[in-house]
Amino acid sequence: MASPAQWLEGARPRTLPNAIAPVLVGTGAAASLDGAVWWKALLSLVVSLALIIGVNYANDYSDGIRGTDDERVGPLRLVGSGAASPAAVRAAAVASLAVAAVVGLVLVFTTAWWLLLVGAACLAGAWFYTGGAKPYGYSGFGEIAVFVFFGLIAVLGTEFVQAERIEWAGVVGAIGVGAFSSAVLVTNNLRDIPTDSVTGKTTLAVRLGDTRTRTLHMVLLGVPFAVSLLLVARTPWALAGLLAIPLAVRSNAPVRGGENGPGLIPSLRDTGLAMLVWSILTTIALAIG
Repeated sequence: MASPAQWLEGARPRTLPNAIAPVLVGTGAAASLDGAVWWKALLSLVVSLALIIGVNYANDYSDGIRGTDDERVGPLRLVGSGAASPAAVRAAAVASLAVAAVVGLVLVFTTAWWLLLVGAACLAGAWFYTGGAKPYGYSGFGEIAVFVFFGLIAVLGTEFVQAERIEWAGVVGAIGVGAFSSAVLVTNNLRDIPTDSVTGKTTLAVRLGDTRTRTLHMVLLGVPFAVSLLLVARTPWALAGLLAIPLAVRSNAPVRGGENGPGLIPSLRDTGLAMLVWSILTTIALAIG
C-alpha cells in the first residue's frame, strides 16, 4: 500500500503551476475589465487543480497497466512501481475528476449553461489523454491538448466566469500560458524519448526527434515574452513579465546543453517556475493597469 508521501508524489506536485498559472492570468484579464470575482476565481482554481491531479493519476493508471512506466526515469509512478494497485490509482483519478466536475457545476449554474459542454470536453480530455483504446497522448497530440485545455480554455474560462466576456488581452494571455504549459510537457517527453520509443508511446517528441524537440522547447519559451510586449497596448506594466526571462533561460539550459534523462529534471522544474513567475507578474500588471 502506498504511503501518503508516495500518493503526493504520484499527484506530481511539480505540475501544479500548469493549473495555477492559467487561473491567475484569467483573473488578471477579468480584473482588467473591472470584472474580477474572488470566489469564482477560487472555484476556478479548485477546478483546475483537481483536473490536473486527476490527469496525473489517470496517466499513472493508464500507463501503468500498459507497462509503459516499467522503466521510468522521472518521478515515482504508483502503478508502474507497484506502490499502489491499478484500481486504487484509478479511483483516485475518478475522485479528483469528480471534484472538478462538482465544483465546475457551481460555475456553470452561476454563469452560463453552455459551460457544461466545455467542462465535459475537459473531463474527456483528461481521461483519454492516456486512457481508452486509442489515447491521443500516444499519437503526438499531448502538447496541443495541454495548450488548449491548460492554456486557452483555462485562462479564457476563468476570465469569462468572472467578467462574463472575453477580450483580446485574455486571448493573448491564454496563448502565453498555453505555450509555457506545452513547454513543460515537451521537457517531460524529451526526457522520455528512449523509453517511449521502445514502448510504442509516440509522443510529439518521438515524432520530431531529439534535436527538433529541443528547438521546440526554446521557441515555446519565447512566446510568453512576445505576449508581454503585445500586452503593452493594454498597460505598460505588462513589461514586468520580461523579468521572468532569466528563469526561462535557466530552464532551457539543460535542453540546449544536450542533457538527457535525469539531467532534464531541473529543466522540468524551472520551466514550471518560469511559467508561474511570468503569470504572477502578468496578472498583477493586468490588474493594476
